[in-house]
Amino acid sequence: MDKGDDRPATPEELSRQLADFMKANFPGAVAFKPFQNISRGNDPDHGKEPDEASPTRNAIFEFQFRPRDIKAHLDRFVIKQDEAKKALAIAVCDHYNHAKYLKRLEEEDPALARKVEIAKQNVIIVGPTGVGKTYLVKHIADLIGVPFVKADATKFSETGYVGADVDDLIRELVQKAQGDVALAEYGIVYIDEIDKLATRGTMIGRDVSGRGVQTTLLKLMEETEVPLRSPSDLQGQMQAMFDLSRGKGGAPTTVNTRNILFIASGAFSGLETVISERLRQGTMGFGADRRTVGLDNELFRNVTTRDFLEFGFEAEFIGRLPVRVVCEPLQASDLFTILKDSEGSLVHQYERDFDAFGIRVRFEDSGLREISAQAEREQTGARGLVTVCERLLRDFKFELPGTSVTELVVDAALVQNPAATLRQLLAECQSDFHRQAAAEVDLFCRDFQDKHGLTIVFDEEAVEALSAIARADCSNALQVCKRLFRDYQFGLGLIQKNTGQSEFRLPLLAVTSPSPFLSDLVVQSYGRTGSAAGDSGTDAPSTLS
Repeated sequence: MDKGDDRPATPEELSRQLADFMKANFPGAVAFKPFQNISRGNDPDHGKEPDEASPTRNAIFEFQFRPRDIKAHLDRFVIKQDEAKKALAIAVCDHYNHAKYLKRLEEEDPALARKVEIAKQNVIIVGPTGVGKTYLVKHIADLIGVPFVKADATKFSETGYVGADVDDLIRELVQKAQGDVALAEYGIVYIDEIDKLATRGTMIGRDVSGRGVQTTLLKLMEETEVPLRSPSDLQGQMQAMFDLSRGKGGAPTTVNTRNILFIASGAFSGLETVISERLRQGTMGFGADRRTVGLDNELFRNVTTRDFLEFGFEAEFIGRLPVRVVCEPLQASDLFTILKDSEGSLVHQYERDFDAFGIRVRFEDSGLREISAQAEREQTGARGLVTVCERLLRDFKFELPGTSVTELVVDAALVQNPAATLRQLLAECQSDFHRQAAAEVDLFCRDFQDKHGLTIVFDEEAVEALSAIARADCSNALQVCKRLFRDYQFGLGLIQKNTGQSEFRLPLLAVTSPSPFLSDLVVQSYGRTGSAAGDSGTDAPSTLS
């Protein structure tokens, strides 16, 4: 801008100046993107507010699901975990029925609606990795039609410290709702690895990743207003100023968390010991059972808030998660059922993977049971199925595409010894390819005779060499013959003129060194007038008789 130009900078010019300033003074430290569609004339949605009667929000406020409906939906995708499904289904129905009731009450009597106190049905799920905790919550959100956000508790820190801000969860929920704040206020936030926030013993100084984060999460799980723009987000604050200058001051600037459902989960390794020790206190003595058992539904029925406090949680935090369920470890039989019957079975993924290469893969029950047994030994739940299948089928994906294999049967023999099965398949492919190559070489010989009146026959070693070249070049033996012997009619025709010979046997050397071999034959033919060429050895032409 010229110094004599007194007109105010446009938003676009100011945005570029800010970007240049950031780049010049904070290189590599601050990423500043120029604002988009700042001018009113470039904003087709200027002045528009989200549709308050959107179909998705109407579905929430007309919530008609029963707990058994939600459980039936989950049964399609998640195997076992019946108690967890029932508890989650009930909690979800209670939560959204409360939201529907409050929405109707706000329309009828806003003052009364503000006085109504409803305890939120936030959930904590305990269970080892790979048992379907995330899958359960995700499919509930899909069924209801609400935005869903998942995050690991370990990435957060207390506000004011390095790390992600827990308020970012709510802002991400708005993003998943395509900017519809009203819809985001009925979404689901899922926080995994919550057990990593537990801190035991006395700590010196501030704990920015444990107790501090628990405290920060408290306000979110009850009711608070979260700013749409993070105070530490300079670009976001500048964008808010531009929105205000464009007349968008009436748009929501905060998100209320009153009707957001929070679900936390974790493996809680060691919680079973805490429960067992407390239960044994009343049975101390020589008859006390000192065994440590896994955390299943039977033991979890005895869990109390005291156990969570002993594990390392704050009382106020664990009190915000009143619905507590456990997902039990998966056995080999459960993993088999997942592969066999689940709509989200890994089998379907591998069928699509191999189908992309023109190979039909068929999983037999014997193979699925063996895969399940190996996956159980991984001790990572359903994730072990991915580990086993990837290890098992990786070489098949690499070696089989482009071969004559059109079907792969995954049975117990393949799972127990994949290398031997692959070798057998490749050997069969080699045999099939060699037979096909021999037929193509024979076709070349017939065409050569029809076109040039000369008979050629390849030794078996020569045919094998032509087959190997075709395989390496991803072509066929006929194309290889046409390329290697494209000038042979001239040389062999000259030999015929010199010697009268019209039938020739071509050995391996003719394939490995086609031009030198032919040249030698032509030279020899000048010294053998009237005699059959090739009498001196296998590398010379011979009369076929």
